[in-house]
Amino acid sequence: MANLVAIVGRPNVGKSTLFNRLTQSRQAIVSAEAGTTRDRQYGKCDWNGREFSVVDTGGWVVNSDDIFEEEIRKQVLIATEEADLVLFLVDITNGVTDLDMDVAKILRRSKLPVILVANKTDDNAQRYYAADFYSLGLGDPYCISAISGGGTGDLLDVVVEKLPQKSGEMLEEGIPRFAVVGRPNVGKSSIINAFIGEDRNIVTEIAGTTRDSIYTRYDKFGFDFYLVDTAGIRRKNKVTEDLEFYSVMRSIRAIENSDVCILMLDATRGIEAQDMNIFQIIQNNNKSLVVVVNKWDLVEEKSQKVIDTFTDAIRRRMAPFTDFPIIFASALTKQRIFKVLETAKEVYLNRKLRIGTTKLNEIMLPLIEAYPPPSIKGKYIKIKYCSQLPNTQIPSFVFYANLPQYIKEPYKRFLENKIRENWTLTGSPINIFIRQK
Repeated sequence: MANLVAIVGRPNVGKSTLFNRLTQSRQAIVSAEAGTTRDRQYGKCDWNGREFSVVDTGGWVVNSDDIFEEEIRKQVLIATEEADLVLFLVDITNGVTDLDMDVAKILRRSKLPVILVANKTDDNAQRYYAADFYSLGLGDPYCISAISGGGTGDLLDVVVEKLPQKSGEMLEEGIPRFAVVGRPNVGKSSIINAFIGEDRNIVTEIAGTTRDSIYTRYDKFGFDFYLVDTAGIRRKNKVTEDLEFYSVMRSIRAIENSDVCILMLDATRGIEAQDMNIFQIIQNNNKSLVVVVNKWDLVEEKSQKVIDTFTDAIRRRMAPFTDFPIIFASALTKQRIFKVLETAKEVYLNRKLRIGTTKLNEIMLPLIEAYPPPSIKGKYIKIKYCSQLPNTQIPSFVFYANLPQYIKEPYKRFLENKIRENWTLTGSPINIFIRQK
């Protein structure tokens, strides 16, 4: 299970640059204007075989009149609440500011491991200024330059060393894990209560530390799985407001620990930006998906036309991944609750599908013959053979070609669609690899 590392600090110290450096992406927008990052960025970092998640918070300004900065401050409080380790970024060119002191005071109170990072150390002469930061009472400052990458390797060594080892929960192997995720007030708690019902004696709860997900074993009506709960069972002592950010942090946890994600949408509100954030995290983690449109009992007109319009809107927003089930349900009236569990189980089995190499070639090669990859620079690309890779988390297929570097994303999507047309992989993501034959 992945750990969670939060990057915090006042505006304009280079948090987004460091986030992009650690996740090897250009996800976060980098700009000289303070307070550019208002949203949270989420990504993965892999160092020496240890993988962890990174969250880039907005700039943190204490006692500020600016409403955005007040929001950002709350986000960082939540980050310290939910993360396993905090990277506190300061700017070596500015030295210690009052804001840094305020931030340090809050971080010292939290029981988390904190690493003090002096950013913008672009030459060795500047390292002498790092001594100022001992006054923050957070131990040795690590000098880095996020923009050039200087010192980030040493920093990552320390991060990996300080990250708490995850206690292996005593979960039985081979039992699917279903996570119920969604933004606040969409009905996550209600649907979990509806699943569990009154027969709580069949339910056991396995909790790791306070920050780990809580697993509820569900073993009745022919089902046997763990529910990974995000519906606020765990402590929530400092967080009173910014619920949206809180739900994203919690969702990251639950999604990483699950096989199938049940994404809840609100029928009365449609699909919103927050839902898309959570969907993005599900995709980044290669998890299977079931979409449940909850509160269907509150919709006045329930004609097929309304259902079709709703379904189209959801698939359009989540494209190019559109092969997932959508269920219209109500946790309150328990309408189609059983169907949700049945579908989640089917989607989990689709994830485990194995296709024989002979059968795969028999069906795919004629299709490739009929629609070969477009030729590039006068070179014809030939795919001669394909197979499914063994022992992968999600169905992964490898196609052997003479010029793999010329096969682009649209053609990979064509191959994926043809696989989906011929085999049932609904709800499960697929990996397509092109290799040199």
